[in-house]
Amino acid sequence: MKYALVTGGSRGIGRAVCIKLARMGYQVLVNYASRTDEAEKTLQLVREAGQDGELLKFDVSDRKQVCEALEAWEERHPDEYIEVLVNNAGIRRDNILALMPEEDWHRVLDITLNGFYNVTQALLQPMMFRKYGRIINMASVSGLKGLSGQTNYSAAKGGIIAATKALAQEVARKNVTVNAVAPGFIRTDMVDGLDEAALKKTIPANRFGTPEEVAELVGFLASPEAGYITGNVVSINGGLYT
Repeated sequence: MKYALVTGGSRGIGRAVCIKLARMGYQVLVNYASRTDEAEKTLQLVREAGQDGELLKFDVSDRKQVCEALEAWEERHPDEYIEVLVNNAGIRRDNILALMPEEDWHRVLDITLNGFYNVTQALLQPMMFRKYGRIINMASVSGLKGLSGQTNYSAAKGGIIAATKALAQEVARKNVTVNAVAPGFIRTDMVDGLDEAALKKTIPANRFGTPEEVAELVGFLASPEAGYITGNVVSINGGLYT
């Protein structure tokens, strides 16, 4: 069996990615931190897509939780490994920096950057030993151009982009690719509270994207056909920023 882990897989882009990977033949491990009901819904959709999966509950920013959950999975699957990792977990806590609470700064960076480190490091050695792996990190247009009111989010996503480029160089010889996907405005819970009508006017495509469109890109980067693509950041933003 082939296994893929999607962090933050219970809703939005994460859910769409889980479904896409299931259609590609992967057993999907759906990570979530709190919304068990939404995670179970994602798992049901994975099964409807023709594959099975598991729920893995842990906070990606908590190294102890990550290690315990993944070690337990490895004990249950001693002859198998997770060959696709999608680091999708992330949150927004927008504010101008002058008024940003310290907690909001640290929480956004902890989930995105420490989460990347905690989960990726735990799964990297089996990929390198098997000489096959796909790591896709969810970045953002905010990490490429910066967005006002998102200094914390821009810093986190910019860090993910830099980490993607560095790690790709470390593991390319082992046939492990590392790429980032940088969505613009995608119609999910993450854009709740934004003025969609006003923002659409700034997007050449004149619309928000869909989670399914992002999932299609992730699916390609996770495929064997993308084996010569590594260390790249692929934007999917309707022409908002190039």
